[in-house]
Amino acid sequence: MYSRAYKTLVSLPPLLWVGLFLLLPYALVFAHSFWAVHDGVLLHRWNFENYVTLFSKPVYIEVLLRTMRIAASVTLCSLLLGYPLAYYLSFHAEARKELLYQLVIVPLWVSYLVRGYAWKTILGSEGVLNAFLQYLHLTHEPVAFLLYSPFAVVLMLTHIYTPFVFLPIYAALEHIPRSLVEASADLGAGSVQTFLRVILPLSIPGLLAGATFAFVLSLGDFLAPLLVGGASGTMIANIVQSLFGAAYDWPLGAAISVCILIITISLLFLSERLEKRWSFK
Repeated sequence: MYSRAYKTLVSLPPLLWVGLFLLLPYALVFAHSFWAVHDGVLLHRWNFENYVTLFSKPVYIEVLLRTMRIAASVTLCSLLLGYPLAYYLSFHAEARKELLYQLVIVPLWVSYLVRGYAWKTILGSEGVLNAFLQYLHLTHEPVAFLLYSPFAVVLMLTHIYTPFVFLPIYAALEHIPRSLVEASADLGAGSVQTFLRVILPLSIPGLLAGATFAFVLSLGDFLAPLLVGGASGTMIANIVQSLFGAAYDWPLGAAISVCILIITISLLFLSERLEKRWSFK
């Protein structure tokens, strides 16, 4: 229907945009990871010292593993909250569906920093939660682990990313033909059997998409550890921020960024393969 010149003209602007603002920065970061810093001067000397430093120093491996544990915990908690909520809205909310859906989306309208400082206020030693626990005489002094700990980071990120998990799961559940659910009931299956053998398998693509959102976004988050994490809640993105900032070690920061990028792309590729395998035709 369209000439080759027209197709080229239409596709050229987005390709240039992606190349200029996505592929070129990735290439620069990759190149920086092979350079070095000496006496505060960036040297364009190709070497693998940054990757050797990354995998030889236990502190970087420890922080990376901690980051993946926190991201996995956030993913699990978000799924445990998001899936039942999406299931209820899709199959049982009926007239209240639109209202409840809007209530789930409302937190996305609030600034990330506002929600972060709100959790800092809630979990602080003189915050709302500690005051409530002491009022009930469950504790006699502020609970220290509520703030500046991995627990606080997981709690804050779960609150922030649960809507991102909810949305693809809800979309997947809404696209399940209700005739299949009715057919399962007609064949004598109970509600639990129908869920396990019909609804859950057909919603797996949405579940995988939501889990991927939560894990990838948590993996690269640096504001939550900065606000509520403390020393024990430091994540790999905070190390990268420090290396590109005060430490002025761009090559090592770039090497860590490349490793995070490889992990992220691998997860996205795996998620895509699994979604195609479980997609409903």
